[in-house]
Amino acid sequence: MKNAMLGKKTVNELVELFTGFALQQDEAELAFDTKEGNRLFWKITAIADELKSRPGDQRHALLPLLDHPNPQVQLKAAKATLAIAPAAARHVLEVIAETCYGPQKLEAGMSLRNLDAGIFKPT
Repeated sequence: MKNAMLGKKTVNELVELFTGFALQQDEAELAFDTKEGNRLFWKITAIADELKSRPGDQRHALLPLLDHPNPQVQLKAAKATLAIAPAAARHVLEVIAETCYGPQKLEAGMSLRNLDAGIFKPT
């Protein structure tokens, strides 16, 4: 998805796209489709970057996704909002690392480890 296309979307449309891509990424990871998972990673990242670039940093629109029923959506929302809501986002990462299985558990755990080591610095 081109950044110019994202620039024409409303914040709500971007949140819907973010959610949909995270759900698709969950399915791709469960199917061991790395190529599709990677493609969706870049789309999710582009949406978070677009929200960040908007006046007032519109990533706060992703905060309700921290309570989404799907752990992949929660994970992606937590990582995207660490800079603006560090306590809430970290809590979600901790819960996922402690209670989930599979790729979400691994990514949440590595994110926490890298945060604590200073390797991952949310912006």
